Amino acid sequence: MLPTDTPSVNSDEARLRELGYTQELARSMSGFSNFALSFSVVSILSGCLTLYGFGMTTGGPAVIVWGWPLVGVMTLAVALAMAEICSSYPTAGGLYYWAAKLAPSRGPAWSWFTGYFNFMGQVAVTAGVDFGAAFFTNAFLELQWGFAASPAHTVEIFAVILLVHGLLNTRGVRLVAILNNVSVWWHVFGVAIIVGALAVLPSHHASASFVFTKFVNGTGFHSSFYVAMLGLLLAQYTLTGYDASAHMTEETQDAARSGPKGIVNSVLVSLVAGWILLIGITFAIQNYDGAVNSPTGVPPAQIFLDAIGASGAKLLLLIVIGAQFFCGMASVTANSRMIYAFSRDGALPGSRFWHRINPRTQTPTSAVWLATGGAFLLGAQDLWNATAYAAVTSVSVIGLYIAYVIPVFLKLRQGDSFQRGPWHLGRWSRPIGIVAVVWTVVITVLFMLPTLSPITAANFNYTPVAVAAVLGSAGVWWLVSARHWFTGPKVQGPPKQLADLPDELETR
Repeated sequence: MLPTDTPSVNSDEARLRELGYTQELARSMSGFSNFALSFSVVSILSGCLTLYGFGMTTGGPAVIVWGWPLVGVMTLAVALAMAEICSSYPTAGGLYYWAAKLAPSRGPAWSWFTGYFNFMGQVAVTAGVDFGAAFFTNAFLELQWGFAASPAHTVEIFAVILLVHGLLNTRGVRLVAILNNVSVWWHVFGVAIIVGALAVLPSHHASASFVFTKFVNGTGFHSSFYVAMLGLLLAQYTLTGYDASAHMTEETQDAARSGPKGIVNSVLVSLVAGWILLIGITFAIQNYDGAVNSPTGVPPAQIFLDAIGASGAKLLLLIVIGAQFFCGMASVTANSRMIYAFSRDGALPGSRFWHRINPRTQTPTSAVWLATGGAFLLGAQDLWNATAYAAVTSVSVIGLYIAYVIPVFLKLRQGDSFQRGPWHLGRWSRPIGIVAVVWTVVITVLFMLPTLSPITAANFNYTPVAVAAVLGSAGVWWLVSARHWFTGPKVQGPPKQLADLPDELETR
């Protein structure tokens, strides 16, 4: 990584013109705000806690505690490899733009499928985050006012949360940046309060042997190794979404450095803080079976109740719900920017509509509502499938990580001909890229496998179906039509021509 003086905004716009685009979005985010967005999307208080109950039955404390650093190191390799590419191509299109530029041949095809995997993963992440917030909100409402934690009530709350996130994201990037900055400190102090309360207030704690070695298999499968591998979903789902920093580079100052730093630092900080959080919660478990079968449907809520009583548990739940709310809002932001960029290049049905920019706020309002609407359709599956939430998280992991690693794979094929940006990995670029590709292949296969036995219609993991539907529809559309007209990211003209564009295009 090469330290240099921070360039002016004009140099960011000049680099964007070199990449073929004019400045349409408001470039008002600082480097910290860019990091804050990815950190908010990763959100350890969202991912760790919403899938904590899943982890309790797929490996238990041993896999929860030791799976986190294993997945964290592998994820860091993916993040580092992505960050290096982000420094070279700081555009809102992110992954699919990178794929087009890095492919020595068939660039449009690589770009097309990368974009659709990214789109699928982004929508699934938004669904997973806001549905997790709905789970915890429903648990709080039941504890406080007896509002039953039923699937129907959870879906209703889910719809309200998505609506609020959509409305906030149409108000302009400055408001989003402020809320994301608040989100960073909410997460930092939130983790400190939760871990501190669970360390000091309970009358007794679980033993170190229980926390670090206890293995639990509640899946019905007989292979401990298989179950332990399934349990890695808790960590891997949490450590996703850091591509948000790449999608916001057209709105970030010093984008070629701030974007990569946002990607890497969001993973590093989440890795450390998340491990502390998981260990703290696991030590606080008083009644393992009671937490797994909690009447609230949210095992962490039951752990809080058993450990520190009703009043303290409600306070901790509010901290978690607040963090999940910030996370969902940031996820909608990143998702809408990806939709905006993809439709700017004509790749989505109805692209002209989804690419519309609000002239007053300079935000892609139509894309915001596509992001929230798609997330609702995916999350509403919980009404008739008991394992729908785990499937949504699997879809998000697979969709995003395939999109993450395609540009990394293409960069490896380029070898020394890859043109580095101001932030790069030096001689570590190739080995880190290889680790990233191999790990993504492993988790792509892993998280499409069954999670419960015997397999029934109610617990069927529909992740392969969702992935096949997106891949199949995108593939059919490509073969039948898109390969004849989709040429990859559409540039608006050479740098000199872009510099001469009229003012009305700048504020379109």
